[in-house]
Parts: sequence; C-alpha cells; structure tokens
Amino acid sequence: MDFDFTKCLLSSDALHKYILETSVYPREHEELKSLRDVSTQHQFGFMTTPPEEGQLLSLLLKLMNAKKAIEIGVFMGYSLLTTALALPEDGKIIAIDPDKEAFEKGLPFIKKANVESKIDFIHSTALPILDKLLEKENTEEGTFDFAFVDADKTSYGEYHERLIRLIRVGGLIAYDNTLFFGTVANPDDTGVSKGISEIRDYLIQFNASLASDRRIEISQVSIGDGLTLCRRIY
Repeated sequence: MDFDFTKCLLSSDALHKYILETSVYPREHEELKSLRDVSTQHQFGFMTTPPEEGQLLSLLLKLMNAKKAIEIGVFMGYSLLTTALALPEDGKIIAIDPDKEAFEKGLPFIKKANVESKIDFIHSTALPILDKLLEKENTEEGTFDFAFVDADKTSYGEYHERLIRLIRVGGLIAYDNTLFFGTVANPDDTGVSKGISEIRDYLIQFNASLASDRRIEISQVSIGDGLTLCRRIY
C-alpha cells in the first residue's frame, strides 16, 4: 500500500471541518445554530461549547434517559440549550453562573426553542448553591442524572466532591476544558503566561485525581478543548 498511516492526522483542521459539515451542522437544532452564531461574535466567544461536543452530550443524555441535570458555568447558554432540548418535557436543569448578563443574551433562543420551563437559572457562584443542595433539610443528594461543568477551572476539585454526592449512581459528570488548549501535555513549557500555567498545572493534578478516583469510571475525549466524562459507580 502507498498510504502512510503515520501521517494520517486525526486532529487535522480538514478532518474537523469534515465532521462538522457531514455529521454535526446538518443535525444542529435551528436555535442552537442561531445561538452559536451570536455567541461566536462575543468577545469571549471561545468559551462557547463546540457543536460537536454538544451533539455528543445530547446523545449521552438521551441514552441515559436523563431527566434532572445541573450545569455549572452557563455563559450564553449553548450547552444549557443543548441539555434542555435533550431532556424530556418534564426534565429540569439547575443552571448556575455569576454572569447573568451573558445568560440573558442567550435567553431569547432558549425561549424560541420552547424549553425555558425546564431551566432554573441561579445567579450565583456555584459552591454555595451546591452546598445548599446538600443540606440535610432539603438534600438533593443522589437525585441528579447529569452534571456539566464549564466554569472556573481551579475549582473543579471542589465541584467534584460535591457533584459526586449529588449525582446518582450510574449518573454522569462532564468536565469541559480538561486538555486546556493542549497545554496539559507540556508541563515544562515556560513560554506561557503565569495565569495559563497555573490553570494548566491545576488541571494536570485534577486529571490525575479523576484517573485514580475509584468512585467513577472515566473517559477523557479529545473533543473541543478536552472533555472528561465521569460515570459514578458508587
């Protein structure tokens, strides 16, 4: 054979474009597309969940028959709308973010998709809300099917210890950005800013902790900026 498989780059831009144009964009909900178009024009548009990642999460939610979810970090709501569309009519999502202004920019698309009734948006940082959900007098422990985390990276460990209690056995936690622009593979790179290196170093430790956490099964997927899926097993 005259084809050199060692030069077949599965992470190439051309192949990514092929996946988007063949399998993702044709299946993307109309309001998700509209929201993505608006989000990418925002100065922090890079924070938007990639559509191929949203497609994967949507499929997983449906396979799980998920009905109750929690989202930490909403931005303009692409992942939130993805989840809301995947849940059944009686599904519910608690969405937490201290940036209400960004959420309100995406809210019209959520309304047009007729899924606003599924969403309980809480304008707050996440840890106080998670702690409140775990209080004995109104505990939600073990009642959630799914959690998606795309927030301040250096709090992922604290979120994990709370979410592992809130998610039911068999439920799924998804952590976004766990490859952090690929920097986790270059821990000795001194050519990055202090802020980037601090987050990179934290995520390297966090990824290692998930890999050794016997309460979960994991799969780290090279999609978007890295997605780690954690299934609670006890």
